Amino acid sequence: MTAVTPEAASRVGFVGLGLMGQPMALNVARAGIPLAVWNRTPQRCDALRVLGARVATTPLAVFEQARIVILMLADGAAIDEVLGRGTPLFATKVTDRTVVHMGTTSPQYSRGLANDIEAVGGHYVEAPVSGSRLPAETGDLVAMLAGNEDAIHQVRPVLGPMCRKTLFCGPVPNALLIKLAVNIFLITTVTGLAESYHFAERHGLDLQVFRHVIDGGQMASGISRVKIAKLLSNDFTAQAAAVDVLKNSQLIAQAARRAGIASPVLDSCHALFDEAVALGRGTLDMIAVLAALEARSAAARADAEQRAVVSAGGSC
Repeated sequence: MTAVTPEAASRVGFVGLGLMGQPMALNVARAGIPLAVWNRTPQRCDALRVLGARVATTPLAVFEQARIVILMLADGAAIDEVLGRGTPLFATKVTDRTVVHMGTTSPQYSRGLANDIEAVGGHYVEAPVSGSRLPAETGDLVAMLAGNEDAIHQVRPVLGPMCRKTLFCGPVPNALLIKLAVNIFLITTVTGLAESYHFAERHGLDLQVFRHVIDGGQMASGISRVKIAKLLSNDFTAQAAAVDVLKNSQLIAQAARRAGIASPVLDSCHALFDEAVALGRGTLDMIAVLAALEARSAAARADAEQRAVVSAGGSC
């Protein structure tokens, strides 16, 4: 077991500096909170080093330097690898530490992780966030918190620079369940917006008028304004990558099936994102679901043309 030094008690660890993690960690560093960071790709640490963060060479070194360690990792496999779960290093890392899971995994995985961490004398806070890269950059994320209230009380000040709002959701895995519920709304809304844009564009309509009608009416939202602007400017730079949306839709579908809940609208969106990723659009923003809609339209036109040819041949 690694002892908690006085310096470690005041330093926060941050592991996972990807599309969301890096801007989140930068906001923590800018707030003057001492940080120890690690990322599989070391170059992602450079901007944090400039702000005074200690760049660790291994995940273990982060746990040696911090009592609270935030994980913003892609999936359960990445988390298990960083924690050394299932090995003697697991207890060495997490005993007397508070592990804050801010990514998105299945609720069942999170519940099991909480049990394992608490079994060796660690603390666990489930803290997924609602928001994409832009809110991560501006500190406007919304965090959903689940777990022991004392641990959450200790973690909340660290979340402040990253999150506009933090909401207590009850025991693990309620925060992730709420995150998945919110993501149904997000995924279906953006998919519907892409389909609406596709319909307007294919009819040759004035897309600026289309934009102003949505922006000026009761259907306007922060997400609609951002995504319409990206569609009109042909900007597919990822704020939330299509492949990550596909992963989230899979998690939602799994949770729905386990609970005997129907999710027909989400299932349709899932199919479209699966098609968009298969078309090579996975690293692009979620509005790249437009590619799947365009491919379906092209297939429908080809099918209609083939039927017309067959019909014309039969009438001769």
